Order: sequence, then structure tokens, then C-alpha cells
Amino acid sequence: MTQIYYRFCACALVTGTVYFLFPGTACTEVHRRSLVSRIVFATIKDFEFFMSNQKQQKPTLTGQRFKTRKRDEKERFDPTQFQESIVQGLNQTGPDLEAVAKFLDASGAKLDYRRYAETLFDILVAGGMLAPGGTLSDDVTCTEFCLFKAQEDMETMQAYAQVFHKLIRRYKYLEKGFEEEIKKLLLFLKGFTESERNKLAMLTGILLANGSISSSILGSLFNENLVKEGVSACFAVKLFKSWLSEKDINSVAASLRKVGMDNRLMELFPANKRSCEHFSKYFTDAGLKEISDFARNQQSIGARKELQKELQEQMLRGDPLRDIIAYAREEIKKNNISEQTMIGLIWSSVMSSVEWNKKEELVTEQAIKHLKQYSPLLKAFTSQGLSELTLLLKIQEYCYDNIHFMKAFQKIVVLLYKADVLSEEAILKWYNEAHLAKGKSVFLEQMKKFVEWLKNAEEESESEEEEAD
Repeated sequence: MTQIYYRFCACALVTGTVYFLFPGTACTEVHRRSLVSRIVFATIKDFEFFMSNQKQQKPTLTGQRFKTRKRDEKERFDPTQFQESIVQGLNQTGPDLEAVAKFLDASGAKLDYRRYAETLFDILVAGGMLAPGGTLSDDVTCTEFCLFKAQEDMETMQAYAQVFHKLIRRYKYLEKGFEEEIKKLLLFLKGFTESERNKLAMLTGILLANGSISSSILGSLFNENLVKEGVSACFAVKLFKSWLSEKDINSVAASLRKVGMDNRLMELFPANKRSCEHFSKYFTDAGLKEISDFARNQQSIGARKELQKELQEQMLRGDPLRDIIAYAREEIKKNNISEQTMIGLIWSSVMSSVEWNKKEELVTEQAIKHLKQYSPLLKAFTSQGLSELTLLLKIQEYCYDNIHFMKAFQKIVVLLYKADVLSEEAILKWYNEAHLAKGKSVFLEQMKKFVEWLKNAEEESESEEEEAD
């Protein structure tokens, strides 16, 4: 193309300024035209040659092409070879669980634990890969050195728990897979022998105690078929015994509450046996009174929550106080609830049934008006001195927790004193010794003048009685 450009330039020079380029040269018109013709002809030929070589370019992919590494190529899922490696290693280590732990630790660098986690745990528990239902696969090699073939005692189960604990601590990515394995094994309980179930229950209890697995795995025990045949309840007894041998009931309760299992223990039994009485008897007879008491307490807490909710709804509907009182008294008899518990529930319901003003100077007036309306309800359940004291402590706690009520405490107490809900004795006992630490200095200062007035009134009353005698 550059050559064509120069040729055109030459043509222009010849036709226009040729005399300037060659000064003193005689150039006739004939010579000039001949030169121009030759230049133009050569230029056209060059242009045609250039265009003939400009073939249409085919589209091509651009960018750098990477060669796939052999290790990144997706391998076919084949747990059989993995199983053979693990089984061979376990057969070599034998019953020495310390050697087993070291073998598993070292094998993680060579074998794909992440991909074959389920197969790995199947072998360690049952000796080989498990088919659906919990039976061992017939076409694979198994090992005798596994949990199900071990001795049925706590010492051996604790040693196996250490093997699993070390393995998961070394390879953290196995943690989730291990929990899923335990859930699966619990669903397969019907496919195991009684001895195998007992070993699995003991191991599970130990693993729950040392935090290797979450209590959420217990959800598998609520499977309808397991519950119906009594497998779940029987397994739970062994599990809780193992768990409580490692931790106390408070630790067990906290773990259950954390995942919402504390209120589901009744589901271990069929619907027709799902009662507090049956649960209590079953676990007490099995030597697990702690679990029995815990379940009873949880049911009581659940019943109290439902009771408080119903009381609050009755107040929101504007039901007559006599109907609310009748309902509360009936619940006391029905659920064996103490008057102290009931007055606490009523106080919470009364204070939750209204939307309070956010301004401190207005909320006190609103509270006095609201509590004056419900003072007959509060009076109906403060027939005992301990109930009065319970109410005072509830008021103190509420005013401390809700900062807008901090200055309202004294006026609320005086109102309830005038309404015969709180007695002089209960107020003085609270002031002198039974108050809470929450907001102690603020509330005692508020009550100082009123308490002095009560004491003076009491002394005057005693003097009048002496004079009368």
C-alpha cells in the first residue's frame, strides 16, 4: 500500500510541478504525458494486486489457552478403591486405637477424605459401606476393627470417641460430614442389632458431651417408624446415660436448649403415650430422674407461657376482671401453679397489654391509671405475704429493665398499698432486706420517706393500742 501511495505522489508531481523537480531540463508535452501514463498504469496494477490478496479473514477465538492440569481433571466417583485402602490400613493396625488414629491422620494426605467422607465414617462405625437401611454392602471388603465389632463398655467407647475427635480436629472439613453420618446412622437404627445400637448410643452420648457433634442430630430420633416401635426411646435412655456420665444435667439442658430440642423430648414416644406422666415414669424407671425432672420443668415452663399469653389476650379483649380471675384460679388448680408464680404471670400480662408512652414524665401517669384499673386482679392473687413480696420484686425488676419507669417505682408501690394489694409488712420487709440489687440505691432512696411514714404510723398505732389497754 505504501508503494501505491508513492506512485500517486509521483503522478501528482509530474502533472503539476515536474519543472520544479528538474530545473533546467527540457520536457516536452509528449514526454510528460508518456510518463504520466506509465505511472498511472503501474499504480492501477499495484492496486489490483493488493486487493486480490485481501481475502476475507475467518473469525478466530482470541485469548490465552490454558492446559488443564491432570490433578484438576474430574475423576470418576469410585468409593470401592478408597474403601480398600482404609480397610487394608485398619487391618494392619488391628485393635490398637492409637495406631488407628495415627493411620487416619497420615492417610488424609494421600486419600480424598473430603470426597469419600461418608464411606470413611461407614467403615469406622460398621466396618464397611452401608447400604440403605443399615445393612453392609455384600460386594466389598470389610474390616473387623470397627465400632460395631468392639467391646460394649464405656472405656472402649471413649477410646473410639477420641479417634473420631482427633480425626475431625485434624481435618476440620469433616465436621459437617460427620454430623450428617450420625443423623443417617440414627435413621438406620432398625437395621442394627441391639448391641450395635447400644454402642452407637454410648458413642453418641460421649460425642455430645465433648462437643464433637451438635444436639440437633437428635432430630433423627423423632422418625415416625423409630418412635412407633419404641426404638427411639430405648436408644435415648442409653444415650442420656452416656452423656450424663460425662456432663451434669445443666450442661445437657443448655445443649438441648441451644438447638430447640428441650421442648421436643416428648416426641420420643407415640402420640397416645406422649404425656408428662408416661415420660416421667419411663425415664425414672430407667434410672434417669434428672431427665424426667428436666422434661417436667420444661412442660411447666411451656404451660406458663401459654397461660401468660391467654391472660394477655383476655386483657386486650377487655374481658371482665371477674372472668380473668376465675380463669387464673382454675389454671392454678389444673396445673398445680403456686400463687407466687401466678402473680408474676399476671403482672407481666398487665404490663404487656398496653403500649407505653416513651416520655418519662407521661409514662408514670399512664402507669398509675392502668394499674388502678387492674388492682382488683392483682389483689386476688396476693393473699400471702410471699406473694406480695414476689410482686414487689417483679415491680422493681420491671422498673429497672424499662428505664422510663425508673422514677415511677415509688408511685406504683404507693398506689398498690392504698388499693390493699401490698401490705405495710411486705413493703418494710422488701425495704430492709428482701430487695434486689437492680437499681437498689435509686429505689431505696425513692421509698425512704414513705417507709419512714409507715414506721411512724405503726408506732402511733401501737401507742394508741397501749393507751386503750
